[in-house]
Amino acid sequence: MTPMSDTDVIDNFDHERVMMPTIYDVAKQAGVSPKTVSRVINNDAPVKDSTREAVENAIADLGYIPSSAARALRSQRSGLIGVIKGAISAADHAADVRGLPDSFLIQGVQQAAEQAGKILMVADTGGMDDGFAKLVRLFQQYRAEGLIYVSEFHQKIELPMQPEHCPIVLLNCFDERHTPAIVPDDAFGQYELVCNMLAKGHRRIAYITLPEDIIATRLRLSGYRAALAEAGIDFDAKLVATGYTDRSNDIRDLWQALEQVLNQPNPPTALCCGNDEMAMRVYGMLRTRGVRIPEAISVAGYDNHTQIAETLYPTLTTAELPYVEMGKLAINMLLNQEDGENPMISPRVVSGETVWRDSVLARACLK
Repeated sequence: MTPMSDTDVIDNFDHERVMMPTIYDVAKQAGVSPKTVSRVINNDAPVKDSTREAVENAIADLGYIPSSAARALRSQRSGLIGVIKGAISAADHAADVRGLPDSFLIQGVQQAAEQAGKILMVADTGGMDDGFAKLVRLFQQYRAEGLIYVSEFHQKIELPMQPEHCPIVLLNCFDERHTPAIVPDDAFGQYELVCNMLAKGHRRIAYITLPEDIIATRLRLSGYRAALAEAGIDFDAKLVATGYTDRSNDIRDLWQALEQVLNQPNPPTALCCGNDEMAMRVYGMLRTRGVRIPEAISVAGYDNHTQIAETLYPTLTTAELPYVEMGKLAINMLLNQEDGENPMISPRVVSGETVWRDSVLARACLK
């Protein structure tokens, strides 16, 4: 058998492409008009059951694929949602704030988009100064019904441009222009975590924080202090230290912070960490010192990064960073804008829960 040449393959492909079945082929095989086929496909007008069955059988036999682009032109809705992630300027690109990956935010967006019958187009700015603007124009060329900008961590931003005639929602960030936004309730998350530790009998609770210039740090510290105040416990500044003095996650900073909070005349019985990754490092440091978790000291994290929290031994008690739920709400907020509704509160704050595992022991159980 003589092998096909490249030209033969191309010609064969072009022939198959030209011969793809059309709506007219379906109508001819089903014995109906093209308009009736369109009604069956779009389900926008009543059709007899026998006629619908004939059309559906013809579609299956011919392998006909309806044109979503044509339907979009008729409905003026493309069904596409643009998702932009990554830094919005080269200056922001240097930030290295590790925590729960932003893929969990997009996971929530994806779940809600599928339920709403929408298709996502996801792209990254690459940290380029004009990356955001280019992607906005690209998505608008594809007639995206709306845009979602996803930030890697909770922060205040300034969009380089505001999309015209296209609704946008900020996810995990906010701005001064009151653009519809969704952010985590970092203060409540830390507050509830500390309240739960207090309920377990702990009265000396240390806190090793993320860098001080991060919004989440300030909010979580306020939640920590509020929980102590509510329990009638005075705030002790010696029990609070910054684990990373900058955004480089330098292990030396964490060692210094841990030494500070542990080397007290009245040492803590429990330790809160800025995130689950920090808690993972603290586990190793405490074991190096011969300190057992949770028998000698209880440890808690923040994020509920299950790949960390459920892998550690003992498994890690942590505050949930509700990324998936935030992503779902972003789609709902975006679609409400399309329908002419305005968000009542912006940014909308979403709370997570304390996820209780084995790393925090009740004081009554300590020996």
